[in-house]
Amino acid sequence: MISDKKYRFSNILNTRLGFFFLIVLLFCVKTYIAYLTKFSLGAKGGMQEFLLAVNPIPAALLTFGIALYFSGRLSYWLMMIIDFLETVWIFANIVYYREFSDFLSLGIIKGSGNVQNNLGKSLAEIIHFSDFFIFLDILVLVGLLVFHVIKTDAQPFKKRYALLISLISCLLMVGEYGLANANRSGLLTRTFDNNYIVKYLGLNEYAAFNAYQTQKESATRSHAKASDMDSILKYLKHTRAKPNPEYFGKEKGKNVFIIHLESFQQFLIDYKVDGKEVTPHINKFFHNKNTVSFDNFYHQVAQGKTSDAEMMLENSLYGLPQGSAMVTYGAQNTYQAAPAILDQQGYTTAAFHGDVPSFWNRDSTYKSWGYQYFFSSEYYKIKPSYSVGYGLKDKIFFKDAANYIQQLPQPFYAKLITLTNHYPYELDKKNTDFPATKTGDKTVDPYVQTAHYLDQAFAEFLNYLKKTGLMKNSVIVVYGDHYGISNNHRPAIAQLLHKKTINNYDLAQFQKVPFMMHATGLKGKVDHSYGGEIDVLPTLLHLLGDKDNNTIQFGTDLLSKQHDQRVAFRNGDFVTPEYTKVGSTVYLTKTGRAITPNAKQKKAIAAIQNHVTTELSLSDRVIYGDLLRFYTPKGFKKVNRKDFTYQYTKGIDNLKKAQETHPTSVEAKNGGKSTMNLYQTDAPELK
Repeated sequence: MISDKKYRFSNILNTRLGFFFLIVLLFCVKTYIAYLTKFSLGAKGGMQEFLLAVNPIPAALLTFGIALYFSGRLSYWLMMIIDFLETVWIFANIVYYREFSDFLSLGIIKGSGNVQNNLGKSLAEIIHFSDFFIFLDILVLVGLLVFHVIKTDAQPFKKRYALLISLISCLLMVGEYGLANANRSGLLTRTFDNNYIVKYLGLNEYAAFNAYQTQKESATRSHAKASDMDSILKYLKHTRAKPNPEYFGKEKGKNVFIIHLESFQQFLIDYKVDGKEVTPHINKFFHNKNTVSFDNFYHQVAQGKTSDAEMMLENSLYGLPQGSAMVTYGAQNTYQAAPAILDQQGYTTAAFHGDVPSFWNRDSTYKSWGYQYFFSSEYYKIKPSYSVGYGLKDKIFFKDAANYIQQLPQPFYAKLITLTNHYPYELDKKNTDFPATKTGDKTVDPYVQTAHYLDQAFAEFLNYLKKTGLMKNSVIVVYGDHYGISNNHRPAIAQLLHKKTINNYDLAQFQKVPFMMHATGLKGKVDHSYGGEIDVLPTLLHLLGDKDNNTIQFGTDLLSKQHDQRVAFRNGDFVTPEYTKVGSTVYLTKTGRAITPNAKQKKAIAAIQNHVTTELSLSDRVIYGDLLRFYTPKGFKKVNRKDFTYQYTKGIDNLKKAQETHPTSVEAKNGGKSTMNLYQTDAPELK
């Protein structure tokens, strides 16, 4: 009896339809296991759990069913090829999700050539041996076919049956979407969170929807017209915040330094390990009497990470829900960015970065933003010991950048992007003099060591600014661009926060990053207002005496009494002084207690959500449609990309000519002599 069952089962597997259902079953099972073990999709309740389990089935039937339209062995090998390609897609998302808590998008894939530098080391850290389990079924099936344990079915498969399977798969997709939309209303129209799409519909459906969105975005630009700006101008007319007279124009005409602290989170401020401060110098700067610091300031980035932070900081436009605006739209769009605004007010503008110029498409984007100079890795002396991870070590970078800073005609706007405190937080022993944390998470524990190194480099740079007099004549803006420790490290985060367990409220608050503005004579304070990176540009411009009444900026001045404290996250969640919304759960911000909103609270939360959704969509409309090409503010001149070149020899030549025509640089005021003898660093590589 048992042997008869085995015989019948073997016969079924030796048919093309039998093999088809076997390969689909194995694929769906491994996908579901990956959902549970490799992603944090947060399925709650019977319906969500059911949809998570069955969502691989419709797409698998459709994609593998393509092979049924072909005959003989070709049909079998097509199924195997499809299985391999689908598995590579899952594997790539597992690796990407582990670091970024998000799924791959077409924008990220298209832009991979701009962000692939030095990814080898990161991938080696991110990939786990257990990730390769998803290829196991392929190896087994190949073996079964090669050794004829499963025989190929040479009988022709009727096309109408193949068509029937395709039809069934489409009907299942429609049914799946109906159930998903009933459980999560407006799934594909209101949500900005890719986790929801994968949880409800599946990885393949997410990929298809993402491709549709990308195509739609491309069409949006081609169909955009000048009248599309009307709704945006009307919205901004009612949201602008008047400058605070106590701060407006107080730093007019001063140099501006934007110091970008890579992956630096707010919890590091005043944080101690074994009784020692991780960042003593940044702590001192944060609490200085001439520093305005914010302790409820959030990063608002999505997949674009650092590039999103730069987009918000210098344009007051949000990054995109998928991909990077700098990569996709950096060269083709029109912008009204901080460098261009200040250039037209007599500033020299320069960006400094110790990696290749193409990273995040900076060499193209910075021209659109109006940067006169871009001092990338091509401008610095590079030795193997000088770099770690994504570029120059911070102590060496700051010192090398100072050599060019001393040559910039004043006033200048200079942005310096640090790199050492970047995942995977690697640092050689001779530069490591601080204890790692002891969470047991190999990704998290060295984070404080690279942050401590960054703190030392920051102190050396400030010391140089004091010695040259630049400190007295500059506004120094310091900010963290995004999280350093992703939400996938919950147990370690709980230990860092000295808690037994953490919830989504804790993770939302963990997204705080530091924001500080320092100037000699500035009335300092620790401001508890809620804000984010979108608010930096209007705040800085008001401090410099620019009312910016006509520019397209979605942020509001953090120092204004009319500042909007509703902080929007790219996935549609938000934080305000009253409420923190994560997914479908609302917490009271002050206490962290999850609530079931009453009628009054529901009305208030709905109004905030409407504001967040509107603002994000309007900002997206500006970028997708390149709407700023239709609108030029009064007194602003459109940027001509052809005016700029970052090629080394031309850049150096332009800098020399600028010093001759505008001899206001630190070096010029020092009788044409270098001030680099004043720069002191303990970087062991330079000794």
